[in-house]
Amino acid sequence: MQNEFGNVIFTDEDGQYWRICPEELTCEVVAINGENFARLQDTDEFLKDWTMRELVEQVRTMLGMPDAQRCYCLKIPATLGGAYALANIGTIDRAELISFSGHVAKQINDLPDGAQIRLKITD
Repeated sequence: MQNEFGNVIFTDEDGQYWRICPEELTCEVVAINGENFARLQDTDEFLKDWTMRELVEQVRTMLGMPDAQRCYCLKIPATLGGAYALANIGTIDRAELISFSGHVAKQINDLPDGAQIRLKITD
C-alpha cells in the first residue's frame, strides 16, 4: 500500500506489516499478521493518519495531482522540524523520497532528541 505522501506498507517474510513513514523518517512494524492489520485498518485513528484527507485536499488544490511516479512530501521532514504546512510541501519521485528518508534516518539514528544537525547537500 502507498499513500499520497509516499508512506508505504509492506509485509516481510514472517508476515509482519511494516510502515515506512518518510516524513517521520521511520520504518516500524504496525501489525504482526494479516488479522492484526485488518483490525488496524478499521480504526479511525489509522484511517485519519493514513489518508491525511484534509491536508491532501489542500495540497491537491495548491499543487495539483502528482503523476504515478511522484507523491507529495514534506520538504523538511517533521523529525527535522518541518511542519505539516502548505509552505513545506512539494512533490518528489517516490523512490527518491524513500531513499532520501532512509539515508537521513540512518545518519541521525543514534542522535538524542533535540540534537542540532546540519544538512550538507553534495553531488
